[in-house]
Amino acid sequence: MALYSEKLMEHFRNPRNLGFIEDANGIGEVGNAKCGDIMKIYLKIEDDIVKDVKFETFGCGSAIASSSMATELIKGKRLNEVKQLTNKAVAEALDGMPPHKMHCSVLAEEAVLAALKDYTERTGKTV
Repeated sequence: MALYSEKLMEHFRNPRNLGFIEDANGIGEVGNAKCGDIMKIYLKIEDDIVKDVKFETFGCGSAIASSSMATELIKGKRLNEVKQLTNKAVAEALDGMPPHKMHCSVLAEEAVLAALKDYTERTGKTV
């Protein structure tokens, strides 16, 4: 049995939405001191919809794949849907993750929620 799913490996090799958004109106950065992974999510939100999302991740393949999948799961979604994103949804969308790498999907969830929090603080809008 393979340690990593084909989908996880595909998102690691060919990450979606990699980069940054210069005029982002929501930015979330989180890290895990134990493993050294750092994720930064950039959101461009218009009319309560994620019009664009990008990420920068310093970390292992699972962290990069989790960031990539999280951006795919929230792009084009309404904010009330985005705030429902869970690490379990990220891991399931990647066709599973090894137990010792689940913290990467947790970081992806936390980065998205941090970006939403930043958006609400910048704009004064509630999600």
